Amino acid sequence: MSDGGIKQWPEDERPREKLLKRGTAALSDAELLALLLRTGDAAAGKSAIDLGRELLSRYDGNLRSLAQAELNELQQIKGLGLAKAASLKAAFTLAARFQARPLVTLDRFTSPAQIFDYFHHELRDARTELFLVLLLDGKNRITRRVTISHGSLNQSIVHPREVFAPAVRESAAAVIFVHNHPSGDPAPSREDREITRRLKEAGDLLGIRVLDHVIIGDGGYYSFVESGSL
Repeated sequence: MSDGGIKQWPEDERPREKLLKRGTAALSDAELLALLLRTGDAAAGKSAIDLGRELLSRYDGNLRSLAQAELNELQQIKGLGLAKAASLKAAFTLAARFQARPLVTLDRFTSPAQIFDYFHHELRDARTELFLVLLLDGKNRITRRVTISHGSLNQSIVHPREVFAPAVRESAAAVIFVHNHPSGDPAPSREDREITRRLKEAGDLLGIRVLDHVIIGDGGYYSFVESGSL
């Protein structure tokens, strides 16, 4: 069915009119995608809803998998050019930013669960590992977050010199390390444990307390403090 066909549907079944009359909750995922795509693939006789359904089918109905798709990957789908792919990426990025609460200076994390609640929306879908350092003052209030590395963790990238340089420069009293596992499993690797041990020793020498190292997974986390490994 072509996009022209949508205009011939009963008004209550057209996505835009359906949204206006019944609200977004009444729309299926394919219909919501159709509103973002606006048009389908006329040459192939696909409506915007047909294209939305095809997108969902390509990613097994998993919106998170669709949200993770790269622009060039989306553009490989017939009927989905740069403009449509960019609209989808923009919408999913806005949704992710809406979910993530801004980190406010002088916030205080009092448990690993709080750290997980704050960071999991941002980190759970990242395709590479990110290593962050939270700088804290003498009352364990956050003064700044610093991204140390992107990519697989190793001891040459996550080196004590690079990790503690901003903490020393800003006279931080303590730090918390946060990183993610793209696999979704937060269990620490042998290298995670070795890096944490070295960083803890460096912090002790510098007089900067290492309060925790929290690994973010998909739906769960690992805390070195809670596990008694720090």
